[in-house]
Amino acid sequence: MTNIQLKPISQQVVALIGASSGIGRVTALEFAKQGAKVVVSARSESGLNSLVDEIKQLGGEAITIPADVADYEQVKAVADKTVNHYGRLDSWVHLAATSVFAKFEQLSPEEFRRVIEVNLMGQVYGAMVALPYLRQAGQGALIMVSSVEARRSLPLQSPYSASKHGIEGFLDSLRVELQHDNIPVSVTNVMPATINTPFYNKGLTKLGVKPTGVPPYYQPDLVARAILHVAEHPTRDIIVGDVGRVLDVMQKISPHLVDWVLQTIAIEGQHTQTPKQETDPNNLYSSIEDPSYNRAEGDYSNLAIPSFLDWFDWHPTAKWGVAAGLGALLLLTTQAFKDNDTA
Repeated sequence: MTNIQLKPISQQVVALIGASSGIGRVTALEFAKQGAKVVVSARSESGLNSLVDEIKQLGGEAITIPADVADYEQVKAVADKTVNHYGRLDSWVHLAATSVFAKFEQLSPEEFRRVIEVNLMGQVYGAMVALPYLRQAGQGALIMVSSVEARRSLPLQSPYSASKHGIEGFLDSLRVELQHDNIPVSVTNVMPATINTPFYNKGLTKLGVKPTGVPPYYQPDLVARAILHVAEHPTRDIIVGDVGRVLDVMQKISPHLVDWVLQTIAIEGQHTQTPKQETDPNNLYSSIEDPSYNRAEGDYSNLAIPSFLDWFDWHPTAKWGVAAGLGALLLLTTQAFKDNDTA
């Protein structure tokens, strides 16, 4: 397997796609704080401009390149202009996503297709345009932010879940091809649990009310920390948020149990009491230029909780040490029972 060495963040040029709000916004700020040269892209020019202003106030360096990720040529322009401006590309972080909150039978073919075009094809386009420059640099990181829904779908989000499953399948295939050809590019699938961002404010809803994620929430800076970690440490995939990890394990053990849990809590659990119509502002086909949406955190900070198991991903030596210790303890316990049986 190729031994991939990634640069320290302070020496990197990083392109972030989907950076005007939410996880992308806070991640761009964190990269800039640590000395990276940052290129931020999204459809919302007001969001990008305010982000770059904030980065420059922190003493960081950043430029904006607006783009709709459903358009290949616009995504290619982000990669080309990044390299034209800074001379290289070290990490490509792709976060752009949209959603329609509705039962499947309420969706039109165009709406389903649009979510796939943005969430899945956007990431495919990102990989297509970033990889040649990462190979040219001789190393680099392709960091694709999907969702824990890449492992377990949720009701009322069928196109979103389908797109996230597609991302995992795409990256699994791509990663093996690069490894086979000894290309030193790290490919990471970052899978956040429910994160408190304006995502739920921006999505198109046919629920008749403002949608919400299935709580508990985690704050977006937790995902940003994971992204910065994998930008320096080659990582295959990473789930962010303890509940996401538990859901993934439960899905592997008993999908039928997870079906029952979700049909019990996840339909009503994604409804709020705030009326909202499908004609209200949403970002399915175009950006929302209202400055109030250009923020990292959403409306559910009161439902956000800390996450503890992520620490082990950021400290893999400790993780494997604990795993080895538990394995040794299990072996000793098993041997003790055998000794008692033969005594």
